[in-house]
Amino acid sequence: MDTIIDAHHHIWRMAHTPWLNGPQLPRIFGDYGAIRRDYPVEEFMAEATPHGVVKSVYVQVNVAPGDEVAEAEWAQSVGNRSGFPHGITAFADLAAANVGAVLEREMQCTNLRAIRQQLHWHENPLYRFASRPDVMNDANWRRGFAQLAQCRLAFELQVFATQMADAAALARDFPQVTFVLLHAGMLEDRSVSVRARWRAGMRALAACHNVVTKLSGLGTFARECSVALWRPVIEETLALFGPERCLYGSNFPIEKLWCTYEQLIGVMLECLGGLSSAQRRWVLHDNAARVYRLGG
Repeated sequence: MDTIIDAHHHIWRMAHTPWLNGPQLPRIFGDYGAIRRDYPVEEFMAEATPHGVVKSVYVQVNVAPGDEVAEAEWAQSVGNRSGFPHGITAFADLAAANVGAVLEREMQCTNLRAIRQQLHWHENPLYRFASRPDVMNDANWRRGFAQLAQCRLAFELQVFATQMADAAALARDFPQVTFVLLHAGMLEDRSVSVRARWRAGMRALAACHNVVTKLSGLGTFARECSVALWRPVIEETLALFGPERCLYGSNFPIEKLWCTYEQLIGVMLECLGGLSSAQRRWVLHDNAARVYRLGG
């Protein structure tokens, strides 16, 4: 059995997650009625650890504005109690005037390793999260971003291909920050034009040596977990970044909408079948341990 670090999962309490607790609005991943409930760490562990998962990284879930510090503190308390998660990715509005104070408070959580502020913008409003496509070029936002290097925090980068040129410029401007590109660049459809745009953007990001990418969320747009769907994206991402700069993430429980953890791991392992055992370990364990400073 492979030793695995799940570098992208969410646990939540529904009462503190507005998009789960409020009216069911359209989402990028479709009907999510099945996960409109608490998803405790014990359930995640029961699903993941039988398949070789030994460590994990929690990724923020967009709690109510102003509750981001409380979210990180809660994730830390869960880790202290259960042993999972081992790393935390928290939220901070990097353009906010008080971002320094927020980061300082979040840094009190010993498992804090990264910040995610979702920057993805798309012409399709259903796929849109940020208010505009070029938030990362804003001077105030960049002043906040500069503090990540001082805090030794990675940045979880979530963008579409149309934003990747700006993202690559950001990575070049902040070479001391490690960028973790989420969901292998969020390829939203498989048309020739979109695929070509994604490939060009991925190539630009791969040229930045402080960018790694996460093989996660690959079922989001098709709402499917299959070798036929995932293998082309995984293999091309591996070819661009190399297995030494790719890491695995389950995106659970979102992917739970269309597959089990066992199915997800099985598909991922089959898609990684062309790698050597050492390279597979990099993707499944070692790279996440390095990027998120999780130890052996």
